[in-house]
Amino acid sequence: MDNIADPNITFDENGVCNYYYDYFKEYKRRKVGSGEEGRQLLEEKIKEIKQNSKGKPYDCILGISGGVDSTYMAYLAKQYGLRVLLVHFDNGWDSELAVKNIENIVVKTGYDLYSLVVDWEEFKQLQIAYFKASVIDLEMPTDHAIIGTLYRLAAKHNVKYFLNGYNVVTEAILPRAWNYNKLDAVNMKDIYKKHGSSKKLTTYPFFDTYEKKKYVSLGGIENVLFLNYTDYNKNEVKKLIIKEFDWKDYGGKHYESIFTRFYQGYILPTKFNIDKRKAHLSTLICSEQITKEEALKELEKPIYNHEQFLIDKEFVLKKLDFTEVCFEEIMNLPIRSHYDFKVGKNSIYDMYPFLKIIKPIINFAFKRE
Repeated sequence: MDNIADPNITFDENGVCNYYYDYFKEYKRRKVGSGEEGRQLLEEKIKEIKQNSKGKPYDCILGISGGVDSTYMAYLAKQYGLRVLLVHFDNGWDSELAVKNIENIVVKTGYDLYSLVVDWEEFKQLQIAYFKASVIDLEMPTDHAIIGTLYRLAAKHNVKYFLNGYNVVTEAILPRAWNYNKLDAVNMKDIYKKHGSSKKLTTYPFFDTYEKKKYVSLGGIENVLFLNYTDYNKNEVKKLIIKEFDWKDYGGKHYESIFTRFYQGYILPTKFNIDKRKAHLSTLICSEQITKEEALKELEKPIYNHEQFLIDKEFVLKKLDFTEVCFEEIMNLPIRSHYDFKVGKNSIYDMYPFLKIIKPIINFAFKRE
């Protein structure tokens, strides 16, 4: 990591950046388990999930993309005998390889799969609005919809647990400047109002922080960071899921989506001067899965295979109804902050300030996230 990748980075007197220290703080805060300790923590959590899910159709819900993390969680869940509802958000950008990987997971595990197929015309117009707004987080329309879908499905089926793929040892390092609050529906709506089309978003599953708090506090829904209980080594896990699920590699993190591959491989480095590999590799260095020398060698490789880039660019532009000229004009627009648009309230206390007076009582009465 450097101040080109993140202008907010800081270094101590020894030249060590804040992300090194942040990694170990996160490791401690998340109570990451490994070895026998991790196995015991995992088994205790699984026992709790099964005990609290008796009489329900599912023990937990797992959002699945066909990527490494969600595939491995599906494998572990099956090994431990959990009854899982797999959920996939189809935003129109799945690669053929991702579709096949997901199909293999469903067949091998025997789990039920719920696929939310978004209204493409609505979703396309929302994505176009984000391009024209010239903000950094072009993945927000997808991530926002996934989160809302998971919580609403959990409530519908009275499921109290999500299996969440976030893990410290491969994902802890990520600058805040590289993305935005995924739950800010107010920000999304304002971006669409100012840069979207006249088409109303009648089916898109808007979700916000307040609704999430309602599900967590009143509904008791809990995110279970499944992979933090395991000795999670990316390379070893890939070997396992290749063997168990005939899983095929995409060649990059989150590249199961064609749009994500184009966004991370071309838009981020070209327009925003961001190479997300720096954060991913830095995390793997901290977790001792690779050396710094190995990471630097990896960064010497092209971020995007040129032939694949040309194929993806043609596909993305055609799918979004962009001409070459239009796309280049958008790429050359001045970068804007998400804060140039309306910003939603982050909590119920922001929405209703008077509740701060009784906040201690509310915290005592309801389970906190």
